[in-house]
Amino acid sequence: MTTLKQAWVIVRSEFRGDRWKLLWALLFAIVFMGYFSAITGMVIDDTLTGHDKQLLSDFLMVTTMLMLVITFSRRTMKYISEDSYTRMLAYMRALPVPLAAVLCKRKLDTLFAVAMNSTIYFSLLYALNPGIRAELPLTSYLAFAFTWIGYSLIIAGMYIIIEFSVSGVIYFWSISVILLLALGVSGMVYLTGGSILLATVAVSKEWGLFSPLMWGTLVLGVLSIQLFSRWTLHRLKSRDLV
Repeated sequence: MTTLKQAWVIVRSEFRGDRWKLLWALLFAIVFMGYFSAITGMVIDDTLTGHDKQLLSDFLMVTTMLMLVITFSRRTMKYISEDSYTRMLAYMRALPVPLAAVLCKRKLDTLFAVAMNSTIYFSLLYALNPGIRAELPLTSYLAFAFTWIGYSLIIAGMYIIIEFSVSGVIYFWSISVILLLALGVSGMVYLTGGSILLATVAVSKEWGLFSPLMWGTLVLGVLSIQLFSRWTLHRLKSRDLV
């Protein structure tokens, strides 16, 4: 059996064991992504109509992209108090499957989270905000959305290695540092007179689905997941889960 098939068997068995898992993940995603799309949409509309909220819109978009790769579930919410990621990894390593299949399963989880969260978030963002629709035709908006999804995939690779390498508390502080660094980059861009959001809008309007920025972030996102997964596989062989 190939690694992908083994990983898919694990994913399928998880959902069979907890048939409510997918429903709860969907409901949590609708609540969280719906809230962020409403808040971010109002700020982006103001930014696109000339109001000076560029820094705030960048901050909101960057923060939301860091959340796109997360499946909102009990395991996610309890990762500090119960060290749920380490417990999950210990369970996975006890199964008669290779570590490569465990990593492949984690990558499938990431793709599932990104697909679900981004579909909800960007659909609501476009549907609820006339300023965005006026500024970006559908094909340009798709390029805009996929560019930001590419950013989230770049970060996803880092999340994977941190999740599998450290305890829940260290995981929390690690992703907090990543968030602060991302916000710091946004602030530096703003201080130099730029805006990540407006730059993405401009490139998406000009190039549409041929946007080099969109394809560049997506390729870098895939490379990030693959490279960090290989590094994670190496670290897993020696990690003590006791």
